[in-house]
Amino acid sequence: MNGSLEERLRQAGHRVTGARVAVLEAMQEAPPGQHFRPGQLLRLGRRRHRGLSRATVYRTLELLTSLGLLRPIYLGHADRCYIRSDEGHHHVICSGCGRVVGFEECVTKELEGRLARRLGFAIQGHLLEFYGLCGACQNPGSMLVSAHAPEAAATSQSSGEGCYAHR
Repeated sequence: MNGSLEERLRQAGHRVTGARVAVLEAMQEAPPGQHFRPGQLLRLGRRRHRGLSRATVYRTLELLTSLGLLRPIYLGHADRCYIRSDEGHHHVICSGCGRVVGFEECVTKELEGRLARRLGFAIQGHLLEFYGLCGACQNPGSMLVSAHAPEAAATSQSSGEGCYAHR
């Protein structure tokens, strides 16, 4: 991924600086389907480039988004996450507590083909989200509710370790 993103930046006429390479390499560490959070990329990127700034991380993420290489997603918390735009991405989201669980099963390939033919699109990726209530929110008396209540989820999200859905 790193080489292709660097090349795409160059082809689009953008400089590939040491700081941008640090961000791209931090993204490369993540497994396919992983969310990228700016704080996480800043921390990982600084291991490679000490002078990496928060502004550079955000500008790089916005540049990659504008080039169609990343897609922002919002998972019920203040911080925006990003995903690679060339991959499918799937979540089940609890409407009660905001818990987000990623899953790998993808049944959209056939649908993508039909939509592409019918609508004349070259589909490059997709997001799939299901909303409902998790087991704990279905049973409000359960002890599990406090373990993943919105306050607890917000605390776990602020650690910068990537989106809590894929930890």
